[in-house]
Amino acid sequence: MLGLLLVKWLSTALIVIGVSVAVMRLGPKLGGVLAGTPIVLAPGYFFMLQEQSATFVADAALGTLHAMLATLAFCLGYVLLAAHRGATLSGVLAALLWLPVAALAGLMPGGLGLALVVFLSSHCLALRFTRGLGLARALSVSPPRWGDLVVRGALAGTIVCLATVVLDDIAPSVSGIALSFPIGMLTIALTLHQRYGAEVARATLAATQLGMLSLVAFSAVMVMSVQLLPWGYAFAASLIASVGVSYMLWGFQQLKITDFYKNNFRLFER
Repeated sequence: MLGLLLVKWLSTALIVIGVSVAVMRLGPKLGGVLAGTPIVLAPGYFFMLQEQSATFVADAALGTLHAMLATLAFCLGYVLLAAHRGATLSGVLAALLWLPVAALAGLMPGGLGLALVVFLSSHCLALRFTRGLGLARALSVSPPRWGDLVVRGALAGTIVCLATVVLDDIAPSVSGIALSFPIGMLTIALTLHQRYGAEVARATLAATQLGMLSLVAFSAVMVMSVQLLPWGYAFAASLIASVGVSYMLWGFQQLKITDFYKNNFRLFER
C-alpha cells in the first residue's frame, strides 16, 4: 500500500511541476489552455480505474463534472481578488470559495446532460465577464522557483492519494469532487503571481477558464464510456477527448495571438 501511494504521489507531483514550468514559459493565453488540462484528474482516475468498479468511477466522474462549477468560481474569484490582494490571500480566499460551491454543485439533480448544460451556460457567462477586464498579454520569461513548484507538486500528489484511497469508503461523488480541487491551477496562479506579478497570474487564470473545457471533456467521456468499455479503453478515450479539446483551443489561441502581433506591427508601421 505504501509503495502504491508513493507511485501515485510522485507521478502526480512530476506532472504538475512539468506543466507549471511549461505554463510559465508560454505566457498567459497559451499557458491558460495548458493549465486547464487534466494534470491532476488524469493520474487520479488512472489509479481509481484500477481499484474501483465501473459504477463507482462513473459516479465519481459525474461528481467531478458537477464540481467544475466550483473550479470556474475559483478562477473568477482569483481573477477578481488578485487585482487588489496579494498572492497568498487571493489563493486562500478563492480556495475557500471553491468549497461551498463544490458542496452545492454536488447536490445537483440529474445526470450528464443537465451537468453539461449548467456548466456550459455558466462558462459562457464567465468568459463574457472576464473578456471585458482587459487583462495582461505579457509573456513570462524568468526562470521558475523550483522550491515552490516541488512543494505545490507534492500537495497535488497528496490530493490524488486522498481522493483515490482515503475517500473511497465514503462516496464516489465525494472522491470525484475532491479530485477536482484545482490544486494545479492554484499552484500555477500562486507561482505566476509571486514571480511575475498579479496581472500575469490573473490573465492566466482567466484563460484557464477556456482551458477547463478539456477537463469537462475528460469527465464527460469518462461518465459515458467507463461502464461500456474496459477501463484502459475508457481512460484512453477520456484522455484523447481532453487532449483533442486542448489542441483545438491551443490552435485558437495561437491564431488570436498571431493576429494581435500582426495588428500591432501594422499600427507601428503607420
